[in-house]
Amino acid sequence: MGIKKFAVIGVGKYGSQIAKEIAGKGAEVIAMDTDVDKIEAIKEDVAVAIVMDTTDKKAMMGQQVDQVDAGVVAIGENFEATILTALNLLDLGVKRVIVRASGENQIRILKNLGIREILTPESEVASNVAERLIHPNITAFLQLPDGYEIAEVRAPGKVVNRTLEDVGIDSKYGLRLITLKREYQMRSDSDEVEIEEHIIGVPKSETVIYESDTLVVFGTLKNIQRFIEINE
Repeated sequence: MGIKKFAVIGVGKYGSQIAKEIAGKGAEVIAMDTDVDKIEAIKEDVAVAIVMDTTDKKAMMGQQVDQVDAGVVAIGENFEATILTALNLLDLGVKRVIVRASGENQIRILKNLGIREILTPESEVASNVAERLIHPNITAFLQLPDGYEIAEVRAPGKVVNRTLEDVGIDSKYGLRLITLKREYQMRSDSDEVEIEEHIIGVPKSETVIYESDTLVVFGTLKNIQRFIEINE
């Protein structure tokens, strides 16, 4: 698996933490900000640090931002710049666009623009964001002592439509499956179809894994990563 490449735009306190965490995990990070002092402060910790107005799409194209695995927009106070930067990333075809928001109104606006992954610094620490970026199949995790964690893992392609017994999460990968989270289509009072996620209590060995399932597993990060990489 090659080195992953990320753009982190807006390297204040929150954005710089994300950039440093990702870089510390071996990824190539391009840090961008309009503030010279912030770029100076982070330039030794990332592959590339650029003073740039990211609302200028042509300038971003010149830095080959379209080739990154994900773009993180962590601009703090200027929501107009956040929107324009996010739109530029979408226009450039960046695979994953992850955007910081403050409050429900900003979240609603970003969702209407087509942003699927939204960060709220109040609830998501930089280390969690970095883990999600490096391992996109891990949607959430809880670090535990001695190198263990509980992680929510999107069902990798090679386990879809197979039973839990066939996959052998415990026996083959040294992981303990806690439960499954499954999406269901529900019809609302206004007759619109909505997606709801529900827990499947204690899954049985004959339970089949669906494409939209999320597996909640316990084990070491190394074993979780191995499970994902083998079955991607």
